[in-house]
Amino acid sequence: MVDADQTFVIVGGGLAGAKAAETLRAEGFTGRVILICDERDHPYERPALSKGYLLGKEERDSVFVHEPAWYARHDVELHLGQTVDAIDPAARTVRFGDDGTLVRYDKLLLATGAEPRRLSVPGTDLVGVHHLRRLAHAERLKGVLTALGRDNGHLVIAGAGWIGLEVAAAARQYGAEVTVIEPEPTPLHGVLGPELGRLFADLHTEHGVRFHFGARLTEITGQDGMVLAVRTDDGEEHPAHHVLAAIGAAPRTALAEAAGLEIADRAHGGGIVADAALRTSDPDIYAAGDVVSFPHDLYGTRVRVEHWANALNGGPAAARSMLGQDVTYDRVPYFFSDQYDLGMEYSGWAPPGSYDQVVIRGDAGKREFIAFWVKEGRVLAGMNVNVWDVTEPIQNLIRSRSQVNTEALADPHTPLESLTP
Repeated sequence: MVDADQTFVIVGGGLAGAKAAETLRAEGFTGRVILICDERDHPYERPALSKGYLLGKEERDSVFVHEPAWYARHDVELHLGQTVDAIDPAARTVRFGDDGTLVRYDKLLLATGAEPRRLSVPGTDLVGVHHLRRLAHAERLKGVLTALGRDNGHLVIAGAGWIGLEVAAAARQYGAEVTVIEPEPTPLHGVLGPELGRLFADLHTEHGVRFHFGARLTEITGQDGMVLAVRTDDGEEHPAHHVLAAIGAAPRTALAEAAGLEIADRAHGGGIVADAALRTSDPDIYAAGDVVSFPHDLYGTRVRVEHWANALNGGPAAARSMLGQDVTYDRVPYFFSDQYDLGMEYSGWAPPGSYDQVVIRGDAGKREFIAFWVKEGRVLAGMNVNVWDVTEPIQNLIRSRSQVNTEALADPHTPLESLTP
C-alpha cells in the first residue's frame, strides 16, 4: 500500500531516473520523491551526444528530459552533483553528498547507468584522450572535431561499435581525418555479425574513414603531454592528434554490490539482477536502464540492454512496480543510429551464434532494405535501413515467435503484416 507519508528515492539522474520520477507523479504518488544525480547538469538524453548535438544540428537545451523548472513544479527533490556512497538495505537508508546526508526510503530505484570502459594502455594520461558518455564529454569533443576539421587533424577511434561509428561520421563531416582500430573483422561484429558489419565498413570507407581491423590499440605516444600517434599489437603506427576510446560500457554496479544485491554474471550482462517486475534481490530496491539484467521471456534468457529505449521504457515500468502495480517488463529491445545519409532502426536481440540465417528484404546495395535475423524460421531481430514506419510489424513478427516463410519475408511485395498470424 502506497501513501503520502512514503519516500521513494531514485539514484541516477539519466533518462531512466527522470522518467521514473515523472511516472510516479503521473500515476498519482503524493509521497516524497528524491532524485539524486552525480552530474551537475539536469537529467538529459544521451543519443544526441553522438548524433545531432555533436554535429551541431541540435541545441544544448534540446537534450534535457524536462525543463529545469519541472522538478520543483512536480515536487521532485533534485540533488545535482551529488554522489551516493552507501546504501543500507537493513535500515533502508541512502547516504549521499559531501556532508553525508542520510535519507530513509520506503522504495529505492537504482538507475545508475553505465560508464565507458577505459583503455589500459600506456599514454592514456595524455591530453587528447577522450571518452563519450556525458554531456561535458560531448561539449569537449565537439570543440575537438571542429579544430581537427579546420587543421586537417587526425582522430583515432578505438572501437567500431555504435559510438565509435557515429563519432567517426561526425568527425568526417567536420573534415577531420579518421582511423578506426577494431580487433574484430568488421564493425559492429558483436551486434550485427559479419553479414551486416561489412555494409557499415563500406559506408564509412566511402566517406574517407580508414579501418584497421584485427588489431588492438596497445600504446598512445606523445610529446610534451600531447598525443602524437598510436600503436597497435601488429606493429603498426597511426598518426593521431586526438584519440577516442569507444570500447564499450560497463554497468555501474559498485553501489549495488556493496549493498549486497545480486549481480549477474558476464554472460548475462553483468548488471544488477532483477526479476520481470524490475525488483532486485531486495524487495524494496528496484533497478532500471543500462544497469539492470532482467529475464526476457522472448529470448529465454537474462539480458542487459544499453540503449535509449530501454531507459525510456524501463524507468516508467520500475516506477509502476514500486507503486505495487502488476508489471512485466518485456519490451522488444530497440535502438537507432544515423550515420551520413544512412538511418537505421534495430529491434530485437540476436547476438552472433543465436541465429542460423540473415534474410534481406529490399536492396542492400542501395542501402534501402530490412534485414532479419532468423533461427529455425522464427524472426529474432530486424533492422530497417532507410526504410521507415516498419518497426511495429517487425516487432510483431518477433513477438509472435511464429515460423515464417523466408521467401515471403524476403519479398518486398509481401506485406510484413501478413506474415504475423
